[in-house]
Amino acid sequence: MDFNDFQDIEKATHRSRRELFHMGTALLFIVAIMLFVSTIHPVTSTRDMLLVIAAMIGGYMALNIGANDVANNVGPAVGSKAITMVGAIVIAIIFESAGALIAGGDVVGTIKKGIIDPALIPNADTFIWLMMAALLAAAIWLNLATAVGAPVSTTHSIVGGVLGAGIAAGGFEIANWHQMGKIASSWVISPVLGGIIAAGFLLFLKKTVLFQKDIIGSGEKVVPALISVMAWAFTTYLLLKGLKKIWKMDFLMAGGIGLIMAIIVFIIVKPLISRASKSLDNSVESVNQLFTLPLIVAAAFLSFAHGANDVANAVGPLAAINEAIVHHDIARKASIPLWVMMVGASGIALGLTLYGPKLIKTVGSEITELNKIRAFCVAMAAAITVIIASQLGLPVSSTHIAVGGIFGVGFLREYLKRDESSIEEQIMAHHLDKDPEEVAEILKQFTNTSIEGKRHMLKELKVNSKKGALTKHERKKLSKIYKCQLVKRSQLLRIAAAWLITVPASALMAAILFFTIKGMMLP
Repeated sequence: MDFNDFQDIEKATHRSRRELFHMGTALLFIVAIMLFVSTIHPVTSTRDMLLVIAAMIGGYMALNIGANDVANNVGPAVGSKAITMVGAIVIAIIFESAGALIAGGDVVGTIKKGIIDPALIPNADTFIWLMMAALLAAAIWLNLATAVGAPVSTTHSIVGGVLGAGIAAGGFEIANWHQMGKIASSWVISPVLGGIIAAGFLLFLKKTVLFQKDIIGSGEKVVPALISVMAWAFTTYLLLKGLKKIWKMDFLMAGGIGLIMAIIVFIIVKPLISRASKSLDNSVESVNQLFTLPLIVAAAFLSFAHGANDVANAVGPLAAINEAIVHHDIARKASIPLWVMMVGASGIALGLTLYGPKLIKTVGSEITELNKIRAFCVAMAAAITVIIASQLGLPVSSTHIAVGGIFGVGFLREYLKRDESSIEEQIMAHHLDKDPEEVAEILKQFTNTSIEGKRHMLKELKVNSKKGALTKHERKKLSKIYKCQLVKRSQLLRIAAAWLITVPASALMAAILFFTIKGMMLP
């Protein structure tokens, strides 16, 4: 066996060794939780043992939240190359942990979204088994979704777990089906609203900056205003959602503070953009560079708000189990001990480090190609959609919004590309009698001209004969080409399927696990 053979074997086994290392590290983390909780709460009874097991399951859930859900906050920034993978992970770890520990709150609702009636749960023991089953089912489902590269909602996962285990414990009448209907509606509302808003911002940028003859001059006027709007959106979003557990305020106050922040940011950013524009050439890539810092800030803000809100998906059921064990009762709200919050925060950070890159790549680059402008539009959609939905009382998922925003900018690109290519084909057909170099110059002129210039050229084109216009069959063929190039349909189908079965799949697993745990615990 020569040296090249050894190299081939080394390459072939590298991935498996890396996966083994990741799995071993995750197992060590769960074992560390077991030892840590056993030290804090010495095991003297069956209930104490249940608390230790529940803490291990909570840690496993936190690992999977970090592996799957955090990608939505930093994926677009990584995909657009505004930040490296390592930089994104560091930012996410710092701000996710800060959000969880600073703004995660000290009390959590024990029944997520009020989807089951705790009064119909027979006793505290049944409640403990129910929560353990729900937490484990949600964690397993997230693990499976991460394995196949599908970003799913952790909130929907735990909702499905609580629903399935609750029905197993108290029958179908225990479920709040009206609330479940609202949650199911978010499967459509979240991605559609996120997609429309992201596409709207991208279209606005294209018309006001990218389609203009003086791209840099237009960008110098528009970009500071957009960054100010972003400052308003993220300040308002952070006050309404990220800090709501430590500082409750209404939309008017949050929006007013956001407006003050937007004005301050505009005053600071305007001269900086003006100075930077003087050294840039008149190209789309130059305008792209102006969005680098805003994207990094957006990733940090989204991560903080996510840590403050979604860590409850891991620690909420664990805090509920702890409350039931300590007070021997079922409470609608439970205090969150510091050790419980630390399990959630550290689990999310470790899960992101070990398994996060896979989903970050999926969100950032495997749905559609993102540059910094497109990623900025997705980040704006993430914040503004949540603000709109919270004021209208609509249930939305941050995961669905972010992914919907990415699909939104991708579908807009498809539409514009098909339209532009169709026009270029018609221009070429109308100038068949001219020199190829002359036709190329006409196309270049059309591409580089402003919107008004394009309209004038198209008006002249319509006045001339219709020879060479694309047939219906040719337009369909062109459409199929750009469908394959700009938005990956395989990812669309995979992600949509995962979203649709998240609640039913986690509910079914939770019901099975509840009966299993109940059977083991009964004498």
